[in-house]
Parts: sequence; structure tokens; C-alpha cells
Amino acid sequence: MKHRRALVSLGCATAVLVAATLVTAPEVKAAEKGKPVVCLLPKKKGLPYFSSCAEGAAKAAAELGVELIYDGPTDGSPERAASMIEKWTLKKVDVIAVSPNDPEVLAPAMRKAREKGIRVITWDADGKPDTRDFFVNQATAKDIGYALVDTMAKDIGGEKPEGEVAIITATLTAANQNSWIQYIKERLPTYPGLSLVTIKPSNEDQKLAFQVAQDLMKAYPNLKGIFAISSVAFPGAAEAVRQAGMKGKVQVTGLATPNDMREYVNDGTVKSVVLWNTADLGYLTVCTAEALLSGKLAPGATTLAAGALGDKTVAGDNVLLGKIMVFTKDNIAQFDF
Repeated sequence: MKHRRALVSLGCATAVLVAATLVTAPEVKAAEKGKPVVCLLPKKKGLPYFSSCAEGAAKAAAELGVELIYDGPTDGSPERAASMIEKWTLKKVDVIAVSPNDPEVLAPAMRKAREKGIRVITWDADGKPDTRDFFVNQATAKDIGYALVDTMAKDIGGEKPEGEVAIITATLTAANQNSWIQYIKERLPTYPGLSLVTIKPSNEDQKLAFQVAQDLMKAYPNLKGIFAISSVAFPGAAEAVRQAGMKGKVQVTGLATPNDMREYVNDGTVKSVVLWNTADLGYLTVCTAEALLSGKLAPGATTLAAGALGDKTVAGDNVLLGKIMVFTKDNIAQFDF
């Protein structure tokens, strides 16, 4: 059965859906509209991963009567992201939901927003604890890191997989990816034949990820696997393996949307794609924002009623989406996001 529960009308006319609930900052006047205003800030606007999150957010906004602003830096600049937070703070929006590219750079703007009475949450990636109320977490860092290693070991094959592996991350300051790397390192000793040789950034640039993967294959002749742990790094690294004629010799395992990786899975360059339902993550983020404003979510809560997603677990100050998905040639055709 095709997995379209949270994507029923999302994969169709995105523009129509977003137009119904999504507005740009200059158009927002919360007092006139009588609706809470929630701003959704991605690390980098224009990436399919974040666009899919925005579609889910728009669906929740329509259901909950929320005005949603989705905007972010098209170059991934944390300085520009901080400037957007400052702008929204001046406009006195109700909630700012941030996916921090660099928690240190964004922290002052996030703190200032909270000082002005604006509720701040993080999603996709966390910031410093004193800069937000809750973190909408797609899964625990441990679950993600362990799943990546277990999947890589399976993809390399054999009862005792052997070889060198490398990591291509987005940026060296990305807090969520650094947490995943921590647990990748913790899990790797389970497979003593696998050794981590290096970690390289790709700066959320697919062309750079392609070049980094090429360089890794040249520098490490015994390289058997590349963890590409951003939605941009994964297709870039997969393309490098394909063009180098290393399909089946160097496995690429990572995090990206099924639509971005489908061609690489279908031609055998990639065996497995690890992710979560990105639209559901956006949907849950808006549900969390609305619940925080309405008082349905407060410190000490253990569950959150999240509309079409049902009840979600709240662990401390983390609202958990909770389910990691693995896409392979056997099931990837069933998904459209």
C-alpha cells in the first residue's frame, strides 16, 4: 500500500496547498487576521527535504487555523537565518520554529525573541537549550546513528563486513549531525572490521559533496562505504560513486528523501536510504507550535495530540516523531516525497 497518509494532498498541487495557508512576512498582521502566526525557518530554503517539510507544515496550519510563514536563506547562511529571526521578532509573530544550521550564530537572535515573549521551538536540528521551549525531534540521535551503521554493515554485506568508511556531513557546526556522528562512532565497534577514516563537510552543496566523495575514493583505496548524512550530501556522493564506476564496490548510505535517491536505488548504486517522513516532521512542528501557544503543551507533558499523526511522545523537552524508515529497491516506489 502506498504510504500517503500524511501526504495525501501534498504530492499534488503544492502551490495550491501552500497558497491556502502560507504567507510571506510582509503580509502578516496577526491582530487583523485573528490567527496565531508561526514562522518555519529551514536551514536552507529550496532543498527538496525542507520543501517536503513545509508541505506537511502547511497541511497542519490549514487544519489548525494557523498562519504559516515558511522562509529561510537560500544559501544556508546562519547569519541570514539570524537576521530573519530578528525581523520576525520585530513583527511580533507568535512562534518561530528554527532548524539551526549553526546554533552558536543563531542563539542571540533566538534568545532575544524569547525575551520579547515570542515562543521559540527547534525542529530537524536542535539549538542551545536556553534558546527554545521544545525541540521537535525526528528521532533520537542514537536511533539515527545506530540505524546508519547497521544499514551500512548490511549493505557492505557478509557476516563480518570489512573495510574503511568515511562520513560526509553538511557542516562541522550542524548540531544534529554532530550528534548522529557521535552515535555512529559508538556503534561502529559492533562491526570490528569497519574503521572510520575521516569526516568531511560538504557545506550543504551537492557539487561539493560530489567532489568530496571523489577525493575520498582516491585517497582511500580500501574505502568500502560512505555515510552521506545530509539530504544534499547523499545524492552528491552517490553520483560520484556512479560516475567513478564504483557501484557495488563503494556503498553509499545516508539520509535523503526517496524522490531524491530513487534513481540511485533503482540502478543499484545505493542499496538503502535512511530517513523519516519529512512531511510528518513539518506537520508535527506546527502541531507543537499551536499546542504551545494554546497551553496544551507545557513543561512536564508526556504526550502531544498531533492531529492526523495521533499521540506523540514528549520526552523531557523533545517532541518525538519517532519512526525511522529505510527505503530499498523493494519498497521505494511506494513513497512519494
